[in-house]
Order: sequence, then C-alpha cells, then structure tokens
Amino acid sequence: MSRFSRQSILGGAFLLLACAALLFVHGRYSAGSPAYPYLTGWGLFAVILFLSAYNARKKLPFLPLGSSEAWFQLHIYLGLSTAAIFLLHIRFHPPTGWFEGTLAWLYALVMVSGIFGLAVTRYFPRRLTARGGEVIYEKIPGLRHSLRQQAEAIALGGDRPSSTLAEFYARRLDAFFAEPRNFVHHLAESRRPLNSLVAELEDLRRYQADKEQAALEQLLALVRQKDTLDYHRALQSTLRLWLFIHLPLTWSLLIFSFVHIALVYAFAGGAK
Repeated sequence: MSRFSRQSILGGAFLLLACAALLFVHGRYSAGSPAYPYLTGWGLFAVILFLSAYNARKKLPFLPLGSSEAWFQLHIYLGLSTAAIFLLHIRFHPPTGWFEGTLAWLYALVMVSGIFGLAVTRYFPRRLTARGGEVIYEKIPGLRHSLRQQAEAIALGGDRPSSTLAEFYARRLDAFFAEPRNFVHHLAESRRPLNSLVAELEDLRRYQADKEQAALEQLLALVRQKDTLDYHRALQSTLRLWLFIHLPLTWSLLIFSFVHIALVYAFAGGAK
C-alpha cells in the first residue's frame, strides 16, 4: 500500500470519527443548551482560523512547527470536517437574512475552491509529467512565438511556397499559433480540437507533391508541439490561479465571521 493510500485511509477514518462525534454531541446537547450555537460557532471559527494559518506556515519553513506534509494533511481533513460543524451550527436550516446568507455562501465558496484546489494539486502535476515533462511557465509565450515563426516560414516561405499550405495556414493555423487555444478542452483532457486540426492537415496530403510532403510533416509536428504548449499553460495557470481565488475568499470569510460574532454578542448579549 502506498503512502498516499495510507494517508487517505487514516484521514478518512479521522473524518468519519470526527463527524460521528459531532453528531453525537449535537443530538445530546443541541436541544437543552442555550449556549450550543455559541459553542459550535466558536468551534467553527477556531478551525477556520487554524486552516488559514497553513498559508503562513508555508512561508515560514524554517520554524519547528512540524512538516509541511503534516500541515497539508491536517488542512485537508479539518477543512472537510468544517462542513459538519457548519451544518450543526445552522441546525440544518438555511440561513435567514442577507448577511447570514452571504456568510453561508462565502463558506460554501471557500469549501468548493478548496476541494477544487486539492484535486488539481494532486492530479495536474502527474498529467503534466505524462505530457512532455516540465515546461517553465514564464517561457511559454516565447516558445509559442518561436513555433509561430517556424510555421510561417514553412507555410509561407521558400522560393515557391505551396498555395494549398499557404491558404490553409492563413485560414486555420495563423490564429492557432497566435495565442493559447482550447483551454477548457485541455483541462478536461480532451484532444478533440487537436485531432480535428490534424485530420484537416492530413487531408491536404492528396493535394501536395512529393517534395511538399516534408513541409506538411513539419507543420504537423509544430501543431502538436503548440498543442502541448497550450496544454501546459492551461494546467499550470490553473494551478497558479486557484489560490488567488481561494485565499481572498478565505480572508473575506474571516472578516465576515468577525463581524458576525460582533453582531451576535451586540444584539444577544452573549450566551446565557
């Protein structure tokens, strides 16, 4: 059994036990204790505050605070457990009022973005390795420009360029090489756009003389390289950008939570 499998089993067991314990406490004390909403609210806020500290921990690797992997595992399973605490806190009823509704939506967005981030950080690196190894993200625009220049030289250059290839380049390949393409298809691991473009190029073979077949093969190779480059850009940009969504949502959730706590104690006077 791999280390990842063992961690998943242990983490899943912890999550199930934690949810079972929370449900037991809810059934035992929720009806008879007026302080119960305060306890679940403070518990949820404390866990979210701890989870938000993970980003700070990553920026301070020299401090003896445990391994980054251990923090990551805690972040995953404690984060998932907040769903149970949140449901217990609202007593399984939808929130009322625009402020409570906004707070609930912020929590849901943080949870969804976190699960999405977990998925992409687990699986996208493997997909990138299987598709041509590492490509430095900052070099992608320059590499794309180089491929476009090579394709133009093949399709439009030479003393007697093929009119068929030149027309096809102007109609289909110029836009393809000019900018990133097929972002969503790459995320979904779909090669349908590439296969369609390759099929169109292959269909040109019957119109090419023998001496022009080499140019066609070179164009096919460049199209595949450009598609791989777009694939790396799509996955790497997603890996980079999801944090720019998850972190602002997390801080917004914390700010709204502070305000929520202040309002609760201001209007209810605290737990009795």
